[in-house]
Amino acid sequence: MHLPAQAERLRIFIGEADRHDGRLLSEVIVEEARKTGLAGATVLRGIMGYGANSRVHTSKILRLSEDMPLVIEIVDIPEKIETFLRTLDELVTEGLVTREPVEVLFYRHSGG
Repeated sequence: MHLPAQAERLRIFIGEADRHDGRLLSEVIVEEARKTGLAGATVLRGIMGYGANSRVHTSKILRLSEDMPLVIEIVDIPEKIETFLRTLDELVTEGLVTREPVEVLFYRHSGG
C-alpha cells in the first residue's frame, strides 16, 4: 500500500476498560480499521490522564488503576478517514476523537 505525502491522523482517546458488546473497545476499533483497509492502527497506553468526567487515571503504585487512558492512532488518506468516522461514531460512546493533517515521510514494510 502506498500513502501520499499528505494524509490525516485520527486519534481516539478512550479508557482501557471501555467495551463494545462485551469486547475491549480498543480491540474492536483496531479490527474494524483493518477490515476497512486503513493503512495501520497503533494503540498507546498512557500512564496518567483524565477526560470529560475529570476523574484522574494513574499507574502510581498506591493508586493502581485498571482503566488507564488509551490513544489509538490511525493514519491514512482523508477519504478513508472520513468513511471510518461513521464506524467510530457508533463504537465510541465515551471519549474524544480528533483528526489532523500529517505529512507522511515513510510507509514501508519488509515484504516478508
